[in-house]
Amino acid sequence: MGSLPPQHLDFSSANNGNDHHQDISKDNLLTLFKSQQDLLNHFFKHLDLSQTLSFSRLLLSTSGIVFFTGVGKSAFVANKISQTLISLSFRSSFLSPLDALHGDIGALSSRDVLVLFSKSGSTEELLRLVPCAKARGTFLVSLTSVPGNPLAGVCDMNVHLPLERELCPFNLAPVTSTAIQMVFGDTVAVALMAARNLSKEEYGANHPAGRIGKSLIFKVKDVMKKKEELPVCKEGDLIMDQLVELTSKGCGCLLVVDEHHRLIGTFTDGDLRRTLKASGEAIFKLSVGEMCNRRPRTIGPETMAVEAMKKMESPPSPVQFLPVVNEDNTLIGIVTLHGLVSAGL
Repeated sequence: MGSLPPQHLDFSSANNGNDHHQDISKDNLLTLFKSQQDLLNHFFKHLDLSQTLSFSRLLLSTSGIVFFTGVGKSAFVANKISQTLISLSFRSSFLSPLDALHGDIGALSSRDVLVLFSKSGSTEELLRLVPCAKARGTFLVSLTSVPGNPLAGVCDMNVHLPLERELCPFNLAPVTSTAIQMVFGDTVAVALMAARNLSKEEYGANHPAGRIGKSLIFKVKDVMKKKEELPVCKEGDLIMDQLVELTSKGCGCLLVVDEHHRLIGTFTDGDLRRTLKASGEAIFKLSVGEMCNRRPRTIGPETMAVEAMKKMESPPSPVQFLPVVNEDNTLIGIVTLHGLVSAGL
């Protein structure tokens, strides 16, 4: 048996009508976490891997949709596992048992699998759903924690999720059983992900709005400034004549190009300060070409945007922008650190 919460904690007084609340001590909290760890370890030690393997292979081989259902807290777990599989490119959906009995059962077919989460295996709504789903030829799998339960007896497959007890001092609140359900479902999802050889790029394609997806999908050409947004000048232009161009485009630099729009170099606002300090009034006669950096870091338009950020941060010193050039060094854009951050990278 796993260790239980401290017996001196008077949980029964929590709702006795007065305002007295017992404090939570560091020791009590640590004991609760250790107790939960023991209870989860019981699950890991007693899980039947042969049942789990059969279940995993079933989901991997199904030609239809894997539906998940449950009631109460188990419904939240079922919905979450379904969403995890969807994010991994599996065809999955959550089916409300109540809605299923009022029309949504029509979503099920003989090619589908219906996974039913229930700690007790005696949930009335699920037991009512079983014959309706069977009539449609759907393969039923129950995930339960009470041995010999009625739901396991009427489904085509059962996976027993070993549960010693709930962490709740009354052994009532579903706090350990739902944790077990979540761990089981997510672990099987990762096993399916590996079996399908899902690539990082495919995973990112399913998360285009998140940072993960953006880092795997966005290329430099998707986030760069181009055309009239570029702070462009010629090498013969005087520095003082290009101050408006230097400051108005929000890039903090000038991109120096030749008559064929090939990149010659860059001149930054930092270069301006250093030139002014070193040259004084002579700066009025200096051209951009005389003071520009003729060996700037550059990047290609097809490079992943996340690589642009890494290149900006690489030694010997970080930079705030990268000119974007094609194969013959023709300038086609500029990518800035601010732009990458604004894009969610």
